[in-house]
Amino acid sequence: MNIKVSYQPIDSLSIAKGQVLFTQNCTGCHQIRVDGIGPRLSGITSVTSTAWVKKFIKNSQDVIAAGDERATQVFLTYKKAVMPSYNHLQETELNAIVDYLSTTTPIKNNFKKNYGEGLKNPIPEPIEVSNLVVDIKQFTQFPLSSEGGKYPLTRITKLASQPSTGQIFVNDLRGKLYKIEGNVPVAYLDFAQLMPNFIQTPGLATGFGSFAFHPDFLNNGLLYTTHSEKTGSAKADFAYADSIKVSLQWVLSEWKIDNPASGVFSGKSREMMRVNVVSVIHGMQEITFNPKAKKGDDDYGLLYIGIGDGGAAENGYVFLTNKEEQIWGKILRIDPSGRNSKNAKYGIPANNHYAKSTNKKALREIYASGFRNPHRIMWTSKGDMLTANIGHGNIESLYKIEAGRNYGWPIREGKFVIHTDGDMYKVYPLPANDKIFNVTYPVATFDHDEAKAITGGYEYTGNLIPALKSKYLFGDIPSGRLFYLDMADLKQGQTAKIKEWKLTLDGKIETLRNLCGNDRIDLHFGIDAQGEMYIMTKADGNVYQIVGAKE
Repeated sequence: MNIKVSYQPIDSLSIAKGQVLFTQNCTGCHQIRVDGIGPRLSGITSVTSTAWVKKFIKNSQDVIAAGDERATQVFLTYKKAVMPSYNHLQETELNAIVDYLSTTTPIKNNFKKNYGEGLKNPIPEPIEVSNLVVDIKQFTQFPLSSEGGKYPLTRITKLASQPSTGQIFVNDLRGKLYKIEGNVPVAYLDFAQLMPNFIQTPGLATGFGSFAFHPDFLNNGLLYTTHSEKTGSAKADFAYADSIKVSLQWVLSEWKIDNPASGVFSGKSREMMRVNVVSVIHGMQEITFNPKAKKGDDDYGLLYIGIGDGGAAENGYVFLTNKEEQIWGKILRIDPSGRNSKNAKYGIPANNHYAKSTNKKALREIYASGFRNPHRIMWTSKGDMLTANIGHGNIESLYKIEAGRNYGWPIREGKFVIHTDGDMYKVYPLPANDKIFNVTYPVATFDHDEAKAITGGYEYTGNLIPALKSKYLFGDIPSGRLFYLDMADLKQGQTAKIKEWKLTLDGKIETLRNLCGNDRIDLHFGIDAQGEMYIMTKADGNVYQIVGAKE
C-alpha cells in the first residue's frame, strides 16, 4: 500500500487551474462528494501519495496491469470501468490537479442513511451472444477536431438526414455541423464562429449537443440546435437558487436559413430557451421531430427535447429533479411556431399532459419525466416512442415513452430502488408497495456488469438487409459492445431480452475496439432517410455503414 507523501499546493493559481482541469477531464466519471461511475475523490491525497495519484491519472490501465493493490481494488469495486489514459497532460497540469484535490476534505461518512449493502449483481442473467453477424464497410472519416491528437480524436455523436433531400448531416460536439457530399464531410455550420460564448468543454457531452431540421425545412428553412455556453452568458429561462453553482448553460436555438435549397449555410438564429445546469454532465443532448407525423397530424412540427438532470441528483440537489415545476430530467414537447410560453419564444401544445394542470407552477412543456439523461429519442415503425436513458452506477435503460408518465429517476434506477438520502451508487429490490409510486419501468435494461452507458439506437427499417428487419440495434458507448432487441418484445410492462451481435469488416470478424485502436470507443448509431443504419466511433472519427447481416 502506498505511503502518504507530503505535497504542498504551489499557489492559489495552481489550485484554480487544477479545478478547471478536473472539471474538464474528470467529472464525467468522478465527483468530489459522491460516488459515480468511479469513486468520489474528496481527500484522496490524504490517503495515498500524490505520485500515485498522478501516475493513475496518466495511465490507470498500466497501474492496474502492474498489479497495484489500490488500483486493482478500485477497478473491481467499480465494475471494471475503464478509465481512459491522460498521457497528454503535462506535468504542470497533473500537479495542478493534485493541488486542487489536496484542498478537498476527506469524507468519512458521505451519506445520511445506511440502507445496507445493496444488490451486488442487480441483473445476474448474462447477455446472450447471438448468431447474428453484421457486415459493415467504412462510409467516411471526419476531420480530427482534437488538439494535439488527444482522444477522442473527434466528438461526432448524431447522424441524421435532412427532410425531403435525404442528405446526411453529422454534428461534432466541438462545434461543427457537417453535411455529407459524396461520402465526404463538408463543414456546414460552425458554432465557434457564430456563437461567441460557445464552449465545448468541460464534460463528455458539452458543446454542440444536437440538431433537428424542421420536417418542412425546404420551404421554411428552419433548423434547430442545442449548444452549451459559459456560465452567466445571459439570463436563464430556467434557473435555481443562486446558492447552487451553475457550471454552464444550455441553449436551444432556431436558425432561419436564407436559402435552404442552396446547401450553403447563411442565416440568423434566435434563442428559444436557456437552461442553467448544476454540473457539466447530462445537458440538452437530444432534440428531434417525430418523423412519423404528417401534415395535419397533432404531432407534426412539434419539437421534442431530451434534457438530463444536469448532475443535480448525484451532486446533492435532488429537489431539482422529477418535479412538475422543474425542467431538469425531462422530455419536453414544444411548438416552435407558437409564442405562449412564459418567455414568449415558443409555443406549448394544448394537448401536452400538463397544459391544463391545476398546479399553476407546473411546466406545461413537460411531456414525460423521471430521467437522468434521455440522450436519444426515436420512433418505431408502429409509431411508438423510445428513449435511451444513461444510468448512474448500476443500470442502463430503454423506455417506451407515453405522455405524462414518470420513469423513476432519481428514486429508481431502471427497475431498482435508489435512495437519494443514502449511497446512490447502490440499488435495492422494489418494495412491496411499489405501485403507489406510479413509476413506469424499462422495456429493456442491463447492468454495469455487462456495459456502462447505453447509446440509443434505431429499429432497422431499410430494404437492403432482410435479416435486420424487426430488430432494434443499439450498444454501449464506452466499450462499443453491440446489442439488439426483437421489436415484438418491446411491450410496456415487460422486459425484453437483449442479445449481443458481432460484426465483420471485409469478411473478417472485428471489434470496434480493435478498429479504433483505443479502449474507449464512444459508440453512436445513425440512420438515413431510407432506414439504413450507421455506426460512429467518436474515438477515431470513423463512420461505418451497415451493409449486410446473417444469423
